[in-house]
Amino acid sequence: MSQHEEKKESWSGKKVDEEWKKQVEDERRRLASQEKSQARRQAAGRGPAGEPGGAAKPSFAQFLSGLATQALMSLGELENPLTRRREMDLPQAQQTIDLLELLQEKTKGNLSPQEENFLTNVLHDLRLRYVRVAGGAATGP
Repeated sequence: MSQHEEKKESWSGKKVDEEWKKQVEDERRRLASQEKSQARRQAAGRGPAGEPGGAAKPSFAQFLSGLATQALMSLGELENPLTRRREMDLPQAQQTIDLLELLQEKTKGNLSPQEENFLTNVLHDLRLRYVRVAGGAATGP
């Protein structure tokens, strides 16, 4: 297989989507572990670094996941927790994706390889979903 074919295969939507799902799952496990540790510290009256009180310091991946969740809600792929309905707001979805692109541009060279990969995969997935949803919205039911 040529190098171009390998690269094309490695960037296929399915493989990237599977990698992104794995990263999200790994992040969920890591966060669950952190939450358990934080709960134990808080039960003992200690903060994240052993100081009295306080909350755990948020991670960049948590921040990105929050923005991605907003975009998915705007694409109608997740239920809005306030209305308990799936609602589509394509301009809002596009704005959130644009914000993630801006973050990628402004943080270039300042992220860990894991953070950079996570951001790249989240953006790729959201762009594909946006195109799919926007194409379906343009053609109608």
